[in-house]
Amino acid sequence: MPAFPDGEYEERLRRTRVRMETAGVDVLLVTDPANMNYLTGYDAWSFYVPQAVIVPLDDGPPLWVGRGMDAPSAVLTTPLPRENILSYTDDYVESTVKHPMQYVASVLAERGFAQSRIGYEGNAYFFTARNLHVLEESLPDAKFVDVDLLVNWVRTVKSPREIEVMRQAARIVEQVMRVAIDAVAVGTRQCDAAALISEAQIRGTGEFGGDAPANPPSILSAENAATPHASWSDAPFRKDTATCLELSGCRQRYHCAMSRTVYLGKPPDEMLRVADATKEGMAAALATVRPGALCQDVEAAWRKTINRAGFHKASRIGYSIGVNYPPNWADHTASLREDDTTVLEPNMTFHLMLGMWMEGWGFELSDTFRVTDTGHEVLADFPRQLFVKE
Repeated sequence: MPAFPDGEYEERLRRTRVRMETAGVDVLLVTDPANMNYLTGYDAWSFYVPQAVIVPLDDGPPLWVGRGMDAPSAVLTTPLPRENILSYTDDYVESTVKHPMQYVASVLAERGFAQSRIGYEGNAYFFTARNLHVLEESLPDAKFVDVDLLVNWVRTVKSPREIEVMRQAARIVEQVMRVAIDAVAVGTRQCDAAALISEAQIRGTGEFGGDAPANPPSILSAENAATPHASWSDAPFRKDTATCLELSGCRQRYHCAMSRTVYLGKPPDEMLRVADATKEGMAAALATVRPGALCQDVEAAWRKTINRAGFHKASRIGYSIGVNYPPNWADHTASLREDDTTVLEPNMTFHLMLGMWMEGWGFELSDTFRVTDTGHEVLADFPRQLFVKE
């Protein structure tokens, strides 16, 4: 069954077609798996082979095109009519003599788009340069237009049903963070903590299970806490070190992210100062959130607070978050940073990610929030502090 009622997908398609008309395209070729899911409900771990959702500008259901063995997933997870679920044979897969985008091109041609303006997602992770080359070669009279993040911007404002699913993801990440903090202990291997965290993410709560998140657990311990994207190892956690945990709950592919930091021993004064300033800066940033404010306003409130404490952060402090697949849980649209003039609207959701990566150590604090009609709602309820385990 699709994750949402049919009317939800119809409204998403309507909003997408408004943007398509503005962009001047006759048909949209959607290859980002999160956007395929958003517009149709399609959910399968099949994005490692070429697949697409074709959205004509005219009303009517879109087309799903993918590998033959994955077509039953489209039947099971989307409200699309059977005749709109089209598949290529397996001899297209990893072939040296034919390519799946040749089949996609034939579908476009059969539907009358051989000479149309075709929008494609040029920055989608799984849409390769070869994919575009094959399409252009197969449809020489068509005009291919890079519409990039067209659907992503539609996704940026969530529906009430999406918000409810993200609240469920928040209940999961609350449980996950408790497990993670308990798992960080002197002598415990980082990989063993990662295993417990992953189990908690997938187990979910007693009311609903979780999905595997788009990002693996981020466990940054000791020297690795000075960098945001290192991986865990099989080394044990050590006394007198900090461990930053950036984790998420994932429900029906929707994410709620959270970061907290654990110190094993007595924290040095400098870490306590950073922790206090970061907590104060988060409060200042959240106090700025309201409809009509700009993304840059939120960042400015944070920057003013930590600068007053003598600290500086060069990178952005957050981004739009929601439905996604690996390798990333961000919407890739609005960012909480200087010079981003995106206007905040009700039901936008952001991961407010305050990572302070210092020389040889680090501290992280983050929460996912929703813009409300009057301010903000932090989705997960979890203590905002440095967790000290002496």
